[in-house]
Amino acid sequence: MKIYSPMATGNGAFVAHSLLSRNLPGYHLQEYNPYLTIFPPLLSCLPSIVNAPDIIHSTPDYAWFFRRHKIPLVITFHNYVLDAFMKRYSSFLQRVHYLTDLKLFTRGALRNAHTITSVSHYTASLVKEDLHFDGDIKVIYNGIDTNLFLPGQKRSGGRIKVLFSGNLTRRKGAYLLASIAEKLDKNIVIQYTTGLRTKTGLPGLVNLENLGAIPYERMPEIYQQADILLFPTVREGFGLAAAEAMACGLPVVATNCSSLPELVVDGKGGYLCDLEDIGAFARYINALACSPQKRKEMGQFNRQKVIDDFSLARMVNGYKELFESIS
Repeated sequence: MKIYSPMATGNGAFVAHSLLSRNLPGYHLQEYNPYLTIFPPLLSCLPSIVNAPDIIHSTPDYAWFFRRHKIPLVITFHNYVLDAFMKRYSSFLQRVHYLTDLKLFTRGALRNAHTITSVSHYTASLVKEDLHFDGDIKVIYNGIDTNLFLPGQKRSGGRIKVLFSGNLTRRKGAYLLASIAEKLDKNIVIQYTTGLRTKTGLPGLVNLENLGAIPYERMPEIYQQADILLFPTVREGFGLAAAEAMACGLPVVATNCSSLPELVVDGKGGYLCDLEDIGAFARYINALACSPQKRKEMGQFNRQKVIDDFSLARMVNGYKELFESIS
């Protein structure tokens, strides 16, 4: 069986499909530059790396342009940001894009898809509600390679390192970092990555450190050097950074929104805060900074939860069974 997966580079969805290409026989990843989506019809001209695939698997935003006659199309919702709530966290151009062509393309993908999946129950429910879709959406969680993302040797002494991993966008909650940092104890530093965007735009506070754009291959090392993951996001389809940090044995302080309650067990694997509650984020980080034992217990709980619920093998087997049922 041959599966063809055209995917834009540089995001969590690409990471998940890359893992499938490395672990599922017959799964072929066709990567493309996301700038091609400026003129989406170009996507239908991508050179196929697979002759006569049995299945095409991509994301719903541009899957419409990859469909082929009599070849089943499988689409996976890795996130959904076309609803009214996300307007306040989007730029003007993003809002226009989301409400016009991207919504049209997504509806077209739903009509043409043989099978639809989502990476969380939250995302599946949101898609059904916002697009008034009454069909089936199968949930297959993203998987983490726990042989790669694993706990490192914990340091003794020194400052407590709180990691923010992701693009510095409003959706990721980057606009809250400086305000949270100002409320942290003096022995705590927030280290943040810049993702695809190299301009930080963050104030130069003494406890805000820019790690820059980190290659994905180095992320296990970055998680292992941290003590806590800070995830003040507004919307997550799954929460890949949270799951990776959990696999590395970190407690997570995150927003109680979207898919995150499916990953983070409040009080056991970390703490879930109300959206934009700067005081709560700072309070929980300060409390964890004072308790190495609590960080250890929560980290161990998270590691086991990823092994049980979000393993790479579980994801691969889920898609393998799905593709076999179609062919």
